[in-house]
Amino acid sequence: MLNPLAPRINLRRLILFLSLISAFAALVSTFHSGYAVQRQQLIDQTLESSYLYANKLATSTNEFLVSSLQQLHVAAKLLATHMEQPAYLGVEATRLHTQTDSFNSVVITDADGDVLATSPNTLGLVGRRLNTPGIHEALELRQPLISEPYLSTVGNFLVFMSQPVFGSDGSFLGTVGGSIYLKQDSILNRLLGTHYYRDGSYLFVVDRHGTILYHPDNVRVGETVQHNATVANLLREQSGSAVITNSRGVEMITGYAVMPLTDWGIVAQRPLTATLAPLDALMRKMLFRTIPFAIIIFLVIWWCASKVSQPLQLLANEAGNMEDPNTGNKIKRVQSWYFEAQELKRVMLLGITLLNQKINKLREDAETDPLTRLPNRRSLDTALERSRQTGQGFSIISVDIDHFKRVNDTYGHDAGDAVLQTLAHEMLQSSRHMDLPCRVGGEEFLIFLPNTSKALAGQVAERLRQRIATLEFTTVGHITISLGVACWPEDDADIGAVLKYADRMLYQAKHNGRNRVEVHGQAAPSLHPTGIAS
Repeated sequence: MLNPLAPRINLRRLILFLSLISAFAALVSTFHSGYAVQRQQLIDQTLESSYLYANKLATSTNEFLVSSLQQLHVAAKLLATHMEQPAYLGVEATRLHTQTDSFNSVVITDADGDVLATSPNTLGLVGRRLNTPGIHEALELRQPLISEPYLSTVGNFLVFMSQPVFGSDGSFLGTVGGSIYLKQDSILNRLLGTHYYRDGSYLFVVDRHGTILYHPDNVRVGETVQHNATVANLLREQSGSAVITNSRGVEMITGYAVMPLTDWGIVAQRPLTATLAPLDALMRKMLFRTIPFAIIIFLVIWWCASKVSQPLQLLANEAGNMEDPNTGNKIKRVQSWYFEAQELKRVMLLGITLLNQKINKLREDAETDPLTRLPNRRSLDTALERSRQTGQGFSIISVDIDHFKRVNDTYGHDAGDAVLQTLAHEMLQSSRHMDLPCRVGGEEFLIFLPNTSKALAGQVAERLRQRIATLEFTTVGHITISLGVACWPEDDADIGAVLKYADRMLYQAKHNGRNRVEVHGQAAPSLHPTGIAS
């Protein structure tokens, strides 16, 4: 059950609240949907561009490695006839080292791994036998080779590219190779390092075992990252793109591609936050630009809510004042400009009309004698009270039917009722519009004459007596009435006393022979017409 003391929400506030909630929900939904769609588009575009970028770098790096192997292959052809010429070997090593800057160092060995020439000469390896993984693998396989990364004799972490040197008779004479340092400045670092961006984007290179060959953070070079999901895909020789979380817990948009020559993988990564930063800025701009329109919409909603609720609010206010006689006029003045309000207004006006009719009927029934339809004692009391409050004088005529009991006993109560009704009609005909004839008892009547002197009231009473005396009633023939007249405040300041004076004059008229008028304070008897029975 609703608590009547609880605060009520008016219609305008309710409409405003619901409209704002709906508008806010629509705005949030629009922003959320727009953000989600554009976010996914940005991610998809960045995934695609990251993959294409990684694939392009993989292709470029693969071409560089192929070109470097071709340089070594040309050098191996030239060295085939000069392996016994140390000076030539030194010149050729220097040429390979300085001509294209592809290698950090160049080494020429014989078939046993003894160093015949190096560039730069500062390595101090000439005459020494090398047993590094790269040299060992090159001597063993005797084919073009790019080694796994390893730590060299002089402490450099590198990969070694080599070509075998064969004599004209097909005998294996040795190997010529170039080293690419992984933790120092090298052609590989310069090739990949120029693509490092300040927004947190970077790329790194891993070999087929998951060992990092290049990373912007030089400390991580040589680290094995097989647990990385992207690296795991690369180890399966798969290229593609994905959103992953790196070892530092940062979400990264990742593109990765495999170099076919070495099975190395290049991974290009960009932080998700950097990708979405333009979208976040765009959404903020949209929000700021939406605020003025939102304010305008709020004002429009408020205005519309006021217009919609105003007629209903006015009607609701008047619904609590139905007892006010001006309520109907107030409701008529309400501007009900839409159907529901118009219908409510129509029904309320109809309800007020029916209510007033019912009230008037109840008031009429309460203040009217049901037999004669004359006002009853209650109506008389109202008129007396009104005169008392206003101080307006009045006269009272007390009327009683002579020998009415005999009429009832002789002719029956129906005939008696007919006599009462006829008398009531004649009283109305003899009264002015401002007079109030009332039935106050069985055969007793009173006529209230406002602002009427005692003398004039006596004349009215006499005319009524004469009219009744000469009137022939159905069934019963002729009857007579006796009347007593008193005046307020002439006879007494007490209204109750004046009413008693009128009754006393009535009884005096009865005592003096009936069919007469007695006026309080006048000694002269009324005229008794000849031929009328008393």
